[in-house]
Amino acid sequence: MNEDVVVAYTDGACKGNPGPGGWGALLVYKGQEKEVFGGERDTTNNRMELMAVIMALETLKRPCKVKVWLDSQYVKNGIETWIHGWKRNGWKTADKKPVKNAELWQRLDIARNQHQVEWAWVKGHAGHAGNERADSLANRGVDSLR
Repeated sequence: MNEDVVVAYTDGACKGNPGPGGWGALLVYKGQEKEVFGGERDTTNNRMELMAVIMALETLKRPCKVKVWLDSQYVKNGIETWIHGWKRNGWKTADKKPVKNAELWQRLDIARNQHQVEWAWVKGHAGHAGNERADSLANRGVDSLR
């Protein structure tokens, strides 16, 4: 892996959907690690997946090359493909309905435009060490609400 790349492992968790949820991110750069996590009392899994990526990118203090590992096809497809149509359609879906979580998509769009981001999907709960750490942080986010 290129030394000048920040690697971010992100994940969201929700106990009930909707219900209490958490997000977590592990950032790795030149052997240094930073963990960030948080939670919300009444949320959805998709919102927590989005928050994990947003917070990972917003934690970075200057523009960086970032490789974001995530297990959410919703977030990966949304940020790579669907967002272009949503923006063109005034944050409406193809069938003219408001985009769910539009404020988070807009925040993610701003955050990712501060950096050079490569998106990488990994199957969740399949033993990928970075994803497992991010999942653990997301669950700490849920636990922090108790």
